[in-house]
Amino acid sequence: MKFIEMTGKTLRNLISDDELHVDDLSSAGVYDDTIVRVNRQGDIEVRRHDRWDVIGGLLGNFELRMKNETGLDWAE
Repeated sequence: MKFIEMTGKTLRNLISDDELHVDDLSSAGVYDDTIVRVNRQGDIEVRRHDRWDVIGGLLGNFELRMKNETGLDWAE
């Protein structure tokens, strides 16, 4: 599966109004320095000590938004 990894701060910057809100991210344990990743389907996963947890998803043209915000492309 392919992902784009980023920090919680970067994720906050690219989230649209109809997606997760800042309060939702905080309650899921996502802070500015938290490592998160998004797969090609838009699922957001947060890095825990021993696993990745799915905490929500992105909608619409998230791929373009992610690439513009991070400057990254999909990696395995």
